Amino acid sequence: MAKKKKLRVGFIGTGGIGRHHMKYLTGYPDVEVVAGADTSEAALKAARKDHGLARTYTSYQKMLKEEKLDAVSVCTPNGMHAKPSIAALRAGCHVIVEKPLAMNAREGQAMVNAARKARRKLVIGFQWRYHPKAQFLREAVAKGLFGNILYMRCSALRRRGIPNWGVFGRKDLQGGGPLIDIGVHIMEMAHYVMGEPKPVAASGHAFRYIGDKKCSVTCPWENWDHKTYTVEDLAVGQIRFKNGAVMQVEASFAAHVKDTWNFSFMGEKGGADFDKLSIHTDEDGYMVDKTPAWLPEYDYFERKMRAFVDTALYNKPTESPAEAGLVIQKIIDAIYKSAETGKEAPIR
Repeated sequence: MAKKKKLRVGFIGTGGIGRHHMKYLTGYPDVEVVAGADTSEAALKAARKDHGLARTYTSYQKMLKEEKLDAVSVCTPNGMHAKPSIAALRAGCHVIVEKPLAMNAREGQAMVNAARKARRKLVIGFQWRYHPKAQFLREAVAKGLFGNILYMRCSALRRRGIPNWGVFGRKDLQGGGPLIDIGVHIMEMAHYVMGEPKPVAASGHAFRYIGDKKCSVTCPWENWDHKTYTVEDLAVGQIRFKNGAVMQVEASFAAHVKDTWNFSFMGEKGGADFDKLSIHTDEDGYMVDKTPAWLPEYDYFERKMRAFVDTALYNKPTESPAEAGLVIQKIIDAIYKSAETGKEAPIR
């Protein structure tokens, strides 16, 4: 009997979220975790110790040249998403890249183009679209339960949640702050539930008033690097879609607000809330709220990783394509552009 093929995977970025990817991929019987590359020897050492990563490199170019890889997981800071992803695609590898797709839509488009030219899969790490509540609402919207979605409101708010590790406060390496880091997730999930309408324009505002100062209150993540902090504390935006729908988004690392992770929407025939899942509609002349009696419970991050293996190894349809990440990247770009210019920014 012929030996069953395994997906040979390498990592570009072995610290932080990269180790989270390893945790899942090392547990799949049809995956062989081969090698990893990182500029940090400490990150490589930890990957060798904790995940049995046998071969490690300080140059991802060298790893791609020397190892026969089928797929690569790109888990670098945002500023290093595009080049390693494109290099891996050109080396013949399928790629999963963590969110956001890139620093901006221009880089994202280059990544999508490289994937198409190489005829390889490029997957974006949007685990929230796999959440059971998101799946439930996506199906309900698709069946017409709510009619046309008119308005979507998204909130990814932290009262004091400025990361005190990594480079999350540096705009030159991340592209932005909470909007591009956590707002990207809530917007993507909401856009996915809506049926992914085409955005045409966005307006936005960005504010920095806490992060560039020394921490003055007791909070879970104290002592962030305020001296290099150049991103926004709070971003708000409004997106218009071709079908007439409107989305409002608010995202913060630091704001005088209750921590919130939710989206809610209103349609012609009904609406819903994600966080405390509830459907709001009319029945038999009465206003009615409904909740599902039961939803499956599962690790939706694991679903993301398993879906990547299935599309890379078995050619199953890509459930989180890079094109979805590119649309959200264009929205983020437009909100930041509007915040800079004070004018609504078109999305093409």
